[in-house]
Amino acid sequence: MKAVVMNKVGGTDVMEFVDRPEPAAAPGHVLVEIAAAGVNFMDIGVRQGMAWGEIPNPKVLGVEGVGRVLTVGEGVNDLGAGDRVAWVYAPGSYAKYHSIPATSLVKVPDAIDDRTAASVMMQGLTASHFATDFYPVQPGDTALIHAAAGGVGLLLTQIIRLRGGRVIGRVSSDDKIAIAKEAGAEHVIVDTQGRFADEVLRLTDGRGVDVVYDGSGPATFKGSLEALRRSGTFCWYGPVLGGPGPLDIMSLPKSIKIGYATFFDHIHTPELLRVRTHQLFRWIEDGSLKVSIGGTYPLADAARAHADMESRVTTGKLLLIP
Repeated sequence: MKAVVMNKVGGTDVMEFVDRPEPAAAPGHVLVEIAAAGVNFMDIGVRQGMAWGEIPNPKVLGVEGVGRVLTVGEGVNDLGAGDRVAWVYAPGSYAKYHSIPATSLVKVPDAIDDRTAASVMMQGLTASHFATDFYPVQPGDTALIHAAAGGVGLLLTQIIRLRGGRVIGRVSSDDKIAIAKEAGAEHVIVDTQGRFADEVLRLTDGRGVDVVYDGSGPATFKGSLEALRRSGTFCWYGPVLGGPGPLDIMSLPKSIKIGYATFFDHIHTPELLRVRTHQLFRWIEDGSLKVSIGGTYPLADAARAHADMESRVTTGKLLLIP
């Protein structure tokens, strides 16, 4: 079968489109023919050596996707050949076929197409965690969302609006304003220098926002602190762009609460994975949540997808099609 591997830690040049042995369904696993695989910053982090160091190279990249069950391994009773399934974390998903633990899979409703399902797993569950668990948004709350035109940002904006909140979005260029507003951002700030806090305070009459969601790296950290109200919540995520460095907790202003949000805490059991995913699917089916696919690439062009994502010029979700 065809797959995309990384041969060593590095840039996109370490990625290669190769032939690999076709897997079989191990006990407790399901053999899936992959219809679409999601591209995530997590994949870039793996390629750069931030994770999976215990897995020898060459290793197949990717963790997320959707496909159809071909065969089931011993002990699997709740899935069968022909079922459409999706997953959020199964290392080795940049491939034509994959053997995946049955507990990592959710069935996809007939009303939702493959590409939509593949687009909502990691980024949708991440956004769900941020707005319903890490900081449960209440009616009337105002949130600042960085990278508001990205895959997480667009879904997070919509979920916050569903919960009665307001959104101020930050984007990196004028051409991203429209898509952020279409998702429900009331105001959109264009900024690349980390100088957005004054505008946020102006838009909130000097009060600041209730919560800020910041996955944009060290450049925005100080501004996000300044944009918060007293006792506001700072949701930090996204390790690929780096952290803010050592923090003196006694120097944090305005009694704010700060934390690192990991989406695995939202789906730490198979039961929660299914509950949270089915909620996302219901929102999609009734039209409350719209998924933006920013680009699709042949599996062979995975390196180009990584380069485009790293350039920060893309919007929405990027997918690989085997």
